[in-house]
Amino acid sequence: MTTTPKFRVTLAQTDDDMRAAQALRYDVFVAELGGTGDMVDHDAGLERDRFDPYFDHLLLYDDAAGRLVGVYRMLLAERAREAGQFYSEDEYDLTPLKATNRRVLELGRSCVHPAYRGGPAMYHLWNGLADYVAQHGVEILFGVASFRGTDVESLAQPLSLLHHRHLADPDLRVTAKPPHGTRMDLLREDEIDRPAAMVQIPSLIKAYLRLGGVVGEGAYVDHAFNTTDVCLIMDTAAMSERQKKIYGGGA
Repeated sequence: MTTTPKFRVTLAQTDDDMRAAQALRYDVFVAELGGTGDMVDHDAGLERDRFDPYFDHLLLYDDAAGRLVGVYRMLLAERAREAGQFYSEDEYDLTPLKATNRRVLELGRSCVHPAYRGGPAMYHLWNGLADYVAQHGVEILFGVASFRGTDVESLAQPLSLLHHRHLADPDLRVTAKPPHGTRMDLLREDEIDRPAAMVQIPSLIKAYLRLGGVVGEGAYVDHAFNTTDVCLIMDTAAMSERQKKIYGGGA
């Protein structure tokens, strides 16, 4: 980046907005991470799926550079009913979340342009997300977040750490589905090297943990996307005031 970014957060409104989001997702999830899918358009460079029309898409633009630099997609329960399911129901049994009868929001496809990682871009996206959550009265946020690769044994340290120290309470504890669901408690708690485990945990997952996020039971190996997924859950009622200030930018 040669100029100071001028960030703007908005919801996708047009077909061009959607194509821009799908193009950034292609660059990150397909070109960078090696994922694929039934509706991926390699010729046009678009990563898309059947759920896109049901999600609201939060977009982060750098107006100084004239480009889209971040994406989040968000699915409310009523829109999930129209779609026939939540996206992550292919991977996790969400019965505990549904049984709460609380207002839930599924998050997914979060990505940031490589040139903007490690800076304030994610902070601006989360501020936009916080506004959306407040507007819609959302009480619980959830969604799958990914480790790169499908070699679960190589992820034994971080997965075991998440299981032993960040497992959701039973009333929110979703469970990874067979045949690709797998245990996360690959090591005993006393075998975990916490510094080594934390190095392997992606920044987005660590950010959720700092906000009080917890994980469901088991990981899901997504061979199409070349990832190992965990289901993260955040109960806004359980967030501390400090965490709310981080999440909402002081709002």
